[in-house]
Amino acid sequence: MAQPPGDERPRVSPPQGRLIGERSDRDQRVAVYKGIPYAAPPVGQRRWQPPQAPASWSGEREADSFGPNCMQQSYPEGSFFYRPARLSSEDCLYLNVWSKASADERKPVMVWIHGGALTRGSGAISTYDGTELAAKGAVVVTLNYRLGVFGYFAHPELVAESPNFSAGNYGILDQIAALQWVQDNIAAFGGDPDNVTIFGESAGAWSVNFLTASPLAQGLFHKVIAQSGARLDTRVELDRQTSAGPSAISAGQELASVIGAADLAELRAMPAEQLLNASQSAGFRTDGIVDGWVIPDQLYSLFSRGQQHPVPVMLGFNSDEGTTLGAAANLPANEAEYQARMRAVYGELAELVMDVYPADNIRRSVLDSFRDTTFGWNMVTWANLTRHVNQPAYLYFFTHHPPGATESGLGAYHASEIAYTFNNAHTLRGDTSAFDYRLADIMSDYWVSFARTGKPVSPGQPAWQPYSNAARHYLQFDKEVSAGQNLLPDNWAVLDRVMDRRRQSVSD
Repeated sequence: MAQPPGDERPRVSPPQGRLIGERSDRDQRVAVYKGIPYAAPPVGQRRWQPPQAPASWSGEREADSFGPNCMQQSYPEGSFFYRPARLSSEDCLYLNVWSKASADERKPVMVWIHGGALTRGSGAISTYDGTELAAKGAVVVTLNYRLGVFGYFAHPELVAESPNFSAGNYGILDQIAALQWVQDNIAAFGGDPDNVTIFGESAGAWSVNFLTASPLAQGLFHKVIAQSGARLDTRVELDRQTSAGPSAISAGQELASVIGAADLAELRAMPAEQLLNASQSAGFRTDGIVDGWVIPDQLYSLFSRGQQHPVPVMLGFNSDEGTTLGAAANLPANEAEYQARMRAVYGELAELVMDVYPADNIRRSVLDSFRDTTFGWNMVTWANLTRHVNQPAYLYFFTHHPPGATESGLGAYHASEIAYTFNNAHTLRGDTSAFDYRLADIMSDYWVSFARTGKPVSPGQPAWQPYSNAARHYLQFDKEVSAGQNLLPDNWAVLDRVMDRRRQSVSD
């Protein structure tokens, strides 16, 4: 089909169907295609089923508007992560593409999986705008996936109707479907389907961790970047209790009972908004599930046996993860109360833990122990376990304080690195300095370089050496970028014992 006279909008013709996009308002060289369906709407009988193939179309489809968010409740207005609400819908399985490449090129592909505790978020957030990464030579994809009760709900009837005797990982299956869409269509956007990097932060990094463990994702990506998130601690299992909580099936049965649904048919018939609100009111907690199919076993066990996908990984976390996550919202009043809490949590290991996180600075110890148990241990352990697949692991520690974070006491808070890795310093809160723009340019160079070659390089910056047991290299991002070795070794030595004890409680 010939382009209409005077219509200079970008066009692309993937196998799914022809698309009309728009030019990025930040860089006219970059074409943006929004709201592309990668799966059929998971509505009606398709609620809590694996994603099905999307429709194709004849003629040209406008791709200049983001699709709806997946069903979610917005963060409350007082939350640090509050954003104005967007339309949310069960019909939400859409993705977006940024590309400066022509169809005959083969640029590295970077597929971003958003965070939000698997209950909130979308691929449409301004911080995730892929323009700057595309300008540096990547083809960038962001996506939505089912959240909360729609994405991670298990029930005996769902297991019974599944040919794989599985339930509960629909959000992960959505991500796999999006990666399959990339394999089938991204070449038309100038992307290389044989050079795909998945990257994400927080619950997006959890998702990247799950995908690295899932046999269903084999061959769909070739490199991994995980920012502040992994699930190598003990996870919920489909049909038995673990130290992470009751079985996913029993949690699903309890929710159905609380909201008064007699069976799966009634749950599927319930309006989406009603189901969302009822699950939130009931305190339904969502996560990836060890189900024997999508996730065959506890991730620590899989990675220890070398059964994860053999791909290079780039991993890290921030120095003050807990300041915006409520870690210091209810501090112990004194040393005695702090010690009592630690003994309640860690039992006979409490004294060892308090050697590393002492009571003489309660706020700092609470924040650091939260950071390390929730994020740091997972990232360092993932880097360590990558040796079992003979692939390089690159570790970072982000300690830079974004605008206003020093004065507010937030420090290098959770998710603060994202704007830098996307080279979107303009989206930071407060008065962004020239240094923030410089650091964003540096970090995004490392990220794109890793996606391109598997080795993170930024011109004029320190060489980033792989992490290993023999030489525990890492890169620190602060006022200057610096290379170091052996990050917080005492912390990981103690937490290894804590996590080992929790794993033993699962097998007992």
